[in-house]
Formats: sequence, C-alpha cells, structure tokens
Amino acid sequence: MTVTVFDPATQQPLGEVPIADAAACARAAEIARGAFPAWSAVPVVERARHIFRFADALERRKEELALCVSRENGKTIADARAEVRRGIEAAEFACGMPSLMMGDALGDVARGIDCISVRKPLGVCVGITPFNFPAMIPLWMAPIAIAAGNTFVLKPSPQTPLTAELILEIARESGIPAGVLGIVHGGVETVHALIDHPAVAAVSFVGSSAVARRVQERAVAAHKRVQALGGAKNFMVVMPDGVHRATIDAIVASAFGGAGQRCLAGSVVLAVGEAGDSLVAQLVEAAKGLRLGRGVDPSVDMGPVVSHDARTRIAGYVERARAAGATALLDGGETPPDGSFLAPVLFDRVDPHGELATEEIFGPVLAVVRAASLDDAIAIANRSRYGNASSIFTADGGSAREFAARIEAGMIGVNIGVAAPMAFFPFGGVKESIFGDLRCHGKDAVAFYTQQRVVITRWPSSS
Repeated sequence: MTVTVFDPATQQPLGEVPIADAAACARAAEIARGAFPAWSAVPVVERARHIFRFADALERRKEELALCVSRENGKTIADARAEVRRGIEAAEFACGMPSLMMGDALGDVARGIDCISVRKPLGVCVGITPFNFPAMIPLWMAPIAIAAGNTFVLKPSPQTPLTAELILEIARESGIPAGVLGIVHGGVETVHALIDHPAVAAVSFVGSSAVARRVQERAVAAHKRVQALGGAKNFMVVMPDGVHRATIDAIVASAFGGAGQRCLAGSVVLAVGEAGDSLVAQLVEAAKGLRLGRGVDPSVDMGPVVSHDARTRIAGYVERARAAGATALLDGGETPPDGSFLAPVLFDRVDPHGELATEEIFGPVLAVVRAASLDDAIAIANRSRYGNASSIFTADGGSAREFAARIEAGMIGVNIGVAAPMAFFPFGGVKESIFGDLRCHGKDAVAFYTQQRVVITRWPSSS
C-alpha cells in the first residue's frame, strides 16, 4: 500500500511512498536495535565526524532540499531555503557532541572515594514530524540523537515525506552506517506501532496539541521517554510607540509566511491603545500586496496551504467568524485557479474570548484585538491554553522588560515577529504547547537523547 504525494499548488502528483504496517515498523525498529551496539561503541569523536560529513553533504545539496520542500509543502522557495538553513544549523550543533556529552567529576567525595557522571545513549529513538517543516524538524532530531550514540527511526508526515527520503539518501551517501537512520511512512497506525515496539526507548513528536497529548500518554504508558511539542496561539503586542514599517513587515511575515502554517506564526495582534487604527490600516495595505502563487516561483510572496482539506478547515473558521459578526477588513480575494490557495484574511476588533483569538487556525488568518493597556494585553495573552511564543513591538525598554517577565510563553520576541531560537538554544513552549519536560535542540535535546550514569570508585591501598 502506498500514499501519493501531491504538489499543493498544482495538485499534480510528485511521487509516492509505501505505508508501513505493524510488521514493517517492527522490522525498522529491529534493524535500528541491531545497529545500536556497534554504533554506540563508536567513540563520540568519530560519530561527530560522521555528522560533520552529513552537514557538509546537506550544505552541498541545500538547493535540492529547498526545492523539494517548496514543491511538496507549497511554501515559497525563500522560506524553504531558510528552513533548510535552520536544519543544517541543527546538524552543525550536533557536531559538537564530544563537548555536549561531557559529564562531571569530583574527587574525594569521601575518604578514598571518587565520583563521576557520564552520559550514555538510550538506544532506538523515534521522531514523528509534521508537514510544515519537512526538512528542519527531522534535522532537529536525528543528527543530535545519532551523534549521541543512538539509532533513529523517522516517521515523517504523509503529506510531505519526499524531503525525508532525500535526507535519508544524503545521510547514506555521507557514510552514516546502515541501520543508524531509517524511515517508515504512514499515519496513526504507524505511529502506534512505533511507540508500542519494545525496542524503542524514546519518542520525539511535533504536531497539534491534541495529538501531542495522546503521543505522550501512549509513550509514557509504554515506559518510553517522550518529548511532544504541540500547538500554539501566538500573540504579538504592539505598543503605540511600536507602529512603524519594520513592525508592519515583521507582523505580515509572521502571520502570512508559510501561509500561516507555522507553530511560531503570529496569529493574534494585540493593539494597545492608540496603536490600533494606524496599525490596522498599514497591515491591511501590506497584506493586500502579497502575491500568491507556486512557491518555487521566486516572485511569489505566499504559497498554498498544504491540502484542500486544510483549505476547507481554515475557510470554516473564516465563515464562522463572518457569521458571528466579526469585522473583516481583508476578506480573502482572488487566488490561482489550481491548488489549495487561500488569500490573506484580516479581522479587526476581534472578541478576545472568541474562536479567532483562542483556537489554533494554522492558516493565513490574522486577528486584531484591541487592548487598553500593556497589562490588558498580557492578561489576554496569558488566558490562552497555549504558550508557544509571543512578541512585543515597542521602543520602550521598560515595556519590553515587563512583557518578557510576565508573558507565559516559552519563546519571547522583542521587535521580532518569529521568535525562533537558534539550534544551540532550546525550542519549545509552555502549557498545552508542550507535553514532556525537555524541549527540542539545544542542551535540552542532548539531555533528552542521553541518560546520566554515576560511577563511584574506591581503590583500596594494597600496602
């Protein structure tokens, strides 16, 4: 059984991949388990050299990867190139594993007794990744896990699996041994089979909060280590002194970049006090100027959403908001005749308790909520059950400092539309934006993919 992958901009088929049943998942897990003893015994310095070669191969083929991302996901080629760059940076971070895995030591913790702690790999790790970043998120996971001495099985989204296959090809060509990195394709049944398999020690997931919760529950029940990153509703606070061109550009890029299909997309603007009218007028004009089309066309500003089903789901939010009387200042518009396109939508004076301001829409829909003060804006944002990212736009350091101290989000931006940490910092939110204790990449990822062991020694004198 196979699944066909379509170009969301043209609905033309791009390829197909096999669906893994329970038996195929078991084979993949057993292959990874069989490769683990030899791979974990390779000195970490030598494992890092493999990742250096892998990162170099990714660099040489970065344009091929970006084109693959753009075709199967729909995002613009500029966005795809930026995604691949961030993925390569994660692989480069993993090259530092000889330092990152270092433990601690203390001599003479008692008379004649020394103590050290060391980090050891876990075994077989699984990564379950979403459609919206088919290159970057697998590269957040696999290189770090592998450099730490684990073996890894990747289960990419069935909507964007071709980029994962290309990453596997590059890994093999760069000399990563057979069995160290594998891929299986499929949906819910495939995920369940991987989580349940006794060879699997850890599960990494990125997707919606509802699914992240289920992944965590199932993995914990099977006594697996788990990190499950979920959904988001990201608020962007604009103070009266923050309304200028750079703010407009940052908000438009955050809300409509990737057709709004980012876990860091700014989907609600909290316009404080006098900021509202001027800000909204400029946002409408800027969003009107976005050119829609096939992402591989370099003149395009926004591509399609990932599928017709996604377009229908997002349009449902828009229709319900209209029916409820929400004020649409930018109500879609003409779109290319083929593909799953949605034009940008902007609602003003949105009810902060309503669906537009509280639910993760995951599409090119921006809601503007009017807030009386910074305190009011923070209170509105903090009522959200999500806590992935939030940003403030201001020229006042005191306002920015207060916002950063009080906002309930894992990633905070000051005059930044997309508060995305570099690979050497942790990526993840709070509240229902994460299920599990440790975040992706950075030192959290090293901790997640290793376990600490403590060795206490005494060498009695022979005299």
